[in-house]
Amino acid sequence: MQQRIETGRIVTTHGVRGEVKIEPWSDSPETLVKLKTLYLADGTAMAVERCRAAGAMVICKFKGYDDMDQANRLRGKVVFLDRSDIKLAPGQYFICDLVGLKVVDVDTAEEYGTLCEVSPTGANDVYHIRRPDGRETLIPAIPLVVISTDIENGVMTIRPLEGLMDDAD
Repeated sequence: MQQRIETGRIVTTHGVRGEVKIEPWSDSPETLVKLKTLYLADGTAMAVERCRAAGAMVICKFKGYDDMDQANRLRGKVVFLDRSDIKLAPGQYFICDLVGLKVVDVDTAEEYGTLCEVSPTGANDVYHIRRPDGRETLIPAIPLVVISTDIENGVMTIRPLEGLMDDAD
């Protein structure tokens, strides 16, 4: 399991005092606001001086970046969080941990394929299942369908709604 997880991209500067605007890649901008350290791809730790949500974006000031020119050097960079800095509630997972899980029918043990993508839709996420023949089937990520998720063993068990898996047969 990877320790550092991509969590957003610095899209531009904000103001003249070294702040940057980050496009978060999480369920909510508040996830980033709580963090005290973010990381760059090369592993550089970026201490957060202050951070706030601004609509769907995050405005962040890193220690040592005190003017627009310094902040501009961060434009376009992907930021990472450390997995240990986030406490997930039971039943919540990082998308990177879900991708690659084998998807199996809880009642018949039929293997449907591999979870290859997660799409947020607002009401609930949608899981994309890559079938052995290469086709993709979409399932709603709801408790009625997703029975269990076992990250350690790489398996998600589901109980498809009637007709849900028929398009792939």
